[in-house]
Amino acid sequence: MTNPLTDPYLILVKVYQGGKYLKQAISETCVEPLNKARTVKICYGVLEKDIYLTHIIGANTKKPPKSTVKIILKIALYMLEFMDKHGYMVVDSAVELVKKLGKDGASGFVNAFLRSYKIPPLPEKTDERLSLECSAPTWLVKKVRRSYKGEAADILSAPSQGVCVRFEKGAELYLGKPHTDTPFPDTYIFPNFVRDEGFLRGDYTFQSVGSVAICSAISPCEKLLDACAAPGGKSVLLSKKCRSVTACELHAHRTELINSYTSRMRVSNVTAIQADSASFIPEYENAFDAVLCDVPCSGTGVINENPDIKLFRSESDIESLNNTQLAILENCSRYVKAGGRLYYSTCSILPEENDSIVYSFLQGHKEFELSIPTSPLGHRVTKFGLQFLPHISLGAGFFLTSFVKKR
Repeated sequence: MTNPLTDPYLILVKVYQGGKYLKQAISETCVEPLNKARTVKICYGVLEKDIYLTHIIGANTKKPPKSTVKIILKIALYMLEFMDKHGYMVVDSAVELVKKLGKDGASGFVNAFLRSYKIPPLPEKTDERLSLECSAPTWLVKKVRRSYKGEAADILSAPSQGVCVRFEKGAELYLGKPHTDTPFPDTYIFPNFVRDEGFLRGDYTFQSVGSVAICSAISPCEKLLDACAAPGGKSVLLSKKCRSVTACELHAHRTELINSYTSRMRVSNVTAIQADSASFIPEYENAFDAVLCDVPCSGTGVINENPDIKLFRSESDIESLNNTQLAILENCSRYVKAGGRLYYSTCSILPEENDSIVYSFLQGHKEFELSIPTSPLGHRVTKFGLQFLPHISLGAGFFLTSFVKKR
């Protein structure tokens, strides 16, 4: 029988030591097909609980173990604490893997640790305690508590609702499976969904409920610019209500993702271009009826779908992101025709990336007036837009607002 820790280790070592995003690490790692679902569950689970697992290891060791051993301990601890696996199987498999990786000297330590570790008590301080309970960075806990008070724990611990699938046709073939309806046409969330030939035919696509909600709030128009478009889901969906869509992306490989997406979905009115949306393109000035700026952000609203964000995002990133967000919004505002609309969105729950950016933009751009859209998906109305939160918005955290350019 294949060691159940091996494949998760091969993936997670690329995340912890190689700095790769989890989805990328999974896609490029050859794993045993029969147990792939278990492997993926373990990888997501370990990253989701990373801070808590690190706490257990720290409380039961005098000095931090080396990276390789620490990754193996986290996998084993997750299986023991959250998957209810037999202790002897997990311990034996962990020791076997350590030896297989040439770390024989650490095998005794791993064996002793996994047989004797104790769960330490949680700290009394609210921020530190909530950080461990939700396995969220302390800096994020403090920001969320400051903004959302007693809802912080619910927001930070809201689980992923599953896989969101948007159908072009043939939805009835899949709705016999357990699923959750969304307020958007032909869009459903499944606990699990195995991709089949229908995906390659363009019968359906995987698109987050937040992405679909943003598209739903955008009014039909002739010419639309999707300023930060990769991988292309929003551009493709917006091509249904706009005569032409220009999909802009900074990097060549991500621009190619848009082309692949539009080709698979058989869409012909989306044009992908490689360009920096923070840099002015003279021929785009006053050229579009609508511009969507779904800007780079902290991703704090989608941690339940992308737990590696906890590893790669820090509080010090926010200021740089704010500068990028405002730069894109201000530059792209020049592309909107008189009477046209400018849309701003993030997948963040932090007000400094949302309301604060909108406030700053309006202070310097009196030619625009705020026009907060509506949405059938659960949300809160803030001073400057719609804030969607994971515990009330089908697992999605994001922000959306719009502006109208005065005639």
